[in-house]
Amino acid sequence: MNEADSQRVASVLTTNGLREISEIDDADLVIFTTCGVRKSAEDRAFGQIHNLWEKRPETTIVVTGCLANREDVKRRLGKKVTHFVAIKDVLMLPSLLNLQKEKGFIENEEIDYLKIIPAYKERKTALVPIMTGCNNFCTYCVVPYARGREWSRSQEEIFKEVELLFQSECQEVILLGQNVNSYSYAPCKDKKIDFPILLDTLAKKFPQILFRFLTSHPKDFSDKLIGVIAKNENISKEIHLPIQSGSDKILQAMNRRYTQKHYLEIITKIKKGIPNVKLSTDVILGFPGETLEDFEETVKVFKTVGYFAAFTNKYSPRPGTAAEKLEDSISWKEKKRRENVLRKFIKVD
Repeated sequence: MNEADSQRVASVLTTNGLREISEIDDADLVIFTTCGVRKSAEDRAFGQIHNLWEKRPETTIVVTGCLANREDVKRRLGKKVTHFVAIKDVLMLPSLLNLQKEKGFIENEEIDYLKIIPAYKERKTALVPIMTGCNNFCTYCVVPYARGREWSRSQEEIFKEVELLFQSECQEVILLGQNVNSYSYAPCKDKKIDFPILLDTLAKKFPQILFRFLTSHPKDFSDKLIGVIAKNENISKEIHLPIQSGSDKILQAMNRRYTQKHYLEIITKIKKGIPNVKLSTDVILGFPGETLEDFEETVKVFKTVGYFAAFTNKYSPRPGTAAEKLEDSISWKEKKRRENVLRKFIKVD
């Protein structure tokens, strides 16, 4: 999502006369599209901003993304950052930076930022956000606080963006959202377009394009969605479905709103409906209170599913989340050990 956001930021700036360059040390203006989901990503941003400011204090530095709204980040970075701008407010950048408005500048700064046509790096594969924000409030996650509640783009707007990509001979589109399969748009009170309808319509309207999507929540992965993926050849059969933990106790503590049994039932339906499916997942190691018995439940899920890839994340508390108040008593060494155990059960082709 941050990469897609950066493409829209680049579009705003290039439309207003700026030129993107490849080397950060040569830039007069540097935009950091930050992620606060993991402490490691946050620390990298802090380090890069500090190093750039020490080396070239005259550089204009702008922070957007997850960290832009956090008061503790603003206090920590202080005078090193020129502007903190929420991603939804990126159309304010030209005014903040005193840029001369060129032809094509969008005058209305209140416009939905997802309406900005991105400055794509390359056209063969493109990232297309269809919704943003989150209503789930998982206890470890900053997204609802950083991006706000869920809202979905209109079907017409999404089609328009994909049509432009099709005209540019794009071969693959990745549909994005914090919980992409909770997409919901109502063009009128008697009609509702959910994610399976949107995905099916896109696949039929653009048969030359391969469609993928990230990231799904198990509670919204329906039989209807499985059927749409199965019947359309141009929808990828690689499905990413985060488990986060195999322990019901830990899932409840995370506020994930499903159980191991429910998750494995979905996996069974997916494998039955899409025999050639390849599954990947996200998992958090060492969440507060995770015992060895809880971890063995996660191992059980990995053995049962046979993931071809897994993003294993060692738990770190995130400011402002409910889990921040819990004791992070599991050592980094033990979290790393559990991560290494899980990696043995990833099936690599």
